[in-house]
Amino acid sequence: MRSEGRRFVFRAGGAVVFALIAAGGVNAQHPPGEQRSSNVTVLSHVPLGGAAPLAGDTKGGVLGLGRRTSDIEMEQELSRPYVYVDHRFPPSGFDIVDIRDPLHAKVIWRWVVENAELHQGSGALDNKYFKLKGRYYDIQSFQFQQGGPDADLGAIVFDVTGLPNPATIKEVARIRAPDAIGGFHNIFAYKHSDGRVLLFATVNAPEAYIYDMEKLLAGAPNYGLIGKIPVPQGAMPERPMAGYHDFYVAYDAATHRDIFYGGGAGGYYVYDISDTGNPRILSSVTGVQGISFGHTFTPSPDGRYAVAETEYRNAPLRIFDLKPDGKDFAPHVSRSIGAWTANWKNYAHNHEVRWPYVFVASFDDGLQIFNMMDPTNPVTVGFYDTFDGPDGDHAHPETEYNGGWGVDVRNADGLIVLSDFTTGFWLVKMEGFDGWNGKDWGMPNVSSVQDWDNGPEGAKPAKPVT
Repeated sequence: MRSEGRRFVFRAGGAVVFALIAAGGVNAQHPPGEQRSSNVTVLSHVPLGGAAPLAGDTKGGVLGLGRRTSDIEMEQELSRPYVYVDHRFPPSGFDIVDIRDPLHAKVIWRWVVENAELHQGSGALDNKYFKLKGRYYDIQSFQFQQGGPDADLGAIVFDVTGLPNPATIKEVARIRAPDAIGGFHNIFAYKHSDGRVLLFATVNAPEAYIYDMEKLLAGAPNYGLIGKIPVPQGAMPERPMAGYHDFYVAYDAATHRDIFYGGGAGGYYVYDISDTGNPRILSSVTGVQGISFGHTFTPSPDGRYAVAETEYRNAPLRIFDLKPDGKDFAPHVSRSIGAWTANWKNYAHNHEVRWPYVFVASFDDGLQIFNMMDPTNPVTVGFYDTFDGPDGDHAHPETEYNGGWGVDVRNADGLIVLSDFTTGFWLVKMEGFDGWNGKDWGMPNVSSVQDWDNGPEGAKPAKPVT
């Protein structure tokens, strides 16, 4: 696949870094016919009502942009072609999009929180699914503020086994965090090597919370809370309550450990969570020039390289070498070895790693895809700009956040889905990318995708957990 964009050079963490800049906003910057690279094709687009102000949306910004759509999650089994897309602000909730016919994706169910107009804050922000004992569940996270209902609500779990029949969907549990008012900003569902299905949640505290989904569904006390992962003390003294923003959890087959990668106060942290009741820090990425707070932190399948976001305009995605000796984590990393951006005037949001590709939901620039086979010289290999408004700028904070929010990839066939703040749901295909398995690249078959039936590949037989 040929590269798109133009090359530039800048310095990140002391290293000279090369990257490619793709053009920016559709109307403002792309010449006619250059909204996308030639190897990326849109199969379906569903607006989801985001392009116009909706009732109660006080964050719409200028030009009547709704900025309604937030994160996105896609089921991985081909027999279950369902995508979950959040819509924030009142009336907050989520949609289920059926992609059985990729050329004609359609919404088959919309859920809105009760008394929607009374709720304050961002509302529905993140979504994950899991499978447990033969049944399928969707977890929707929320961030509601005090002054309205449910300020302590973190997430709602729905049984979605009966899809595509929406009449079979039912709420089965709610997770509340009364000791950390403000809900869950991000969540991550993980099949632990000991066999448990776990949920990791960002809360309004200097820790990440760990929940056991089987215990939650059984009505256990404290909603199945089984552990907490702290931000190391002293990480950010001026903000003592600052915690995590986002995280990723994966199994390290080489060392037989379950590893947590978290971005938050002060930078990024790596923990061994094989024993969820006793997390042990392995590495920290702190003291990096330009990074005081980590956002998203996603490693390569072998855990060596990590793509890291810190959320401010003009900031590139940085690439860190967490295992410089190629064997185990360095106790401390303070310099990036590479960096990438679609457009130096803009910045990226969430991303998914399918080595050597990184799929990025980029503010203002929509879907971006780069290759990090050489982590010191990442190269753009495809893009599709989903946002048809002007780029945001510091002078108008209400325009700061727009364009791509979330992205997901189906490993079985390589389909890509993206959520755009304003333009909604997109289903995309990149030429030549017809699926992903780490073994095809000489890597462990590890990504954000979980094997809910068998657990992590290479894991030792599970021991009973009490």
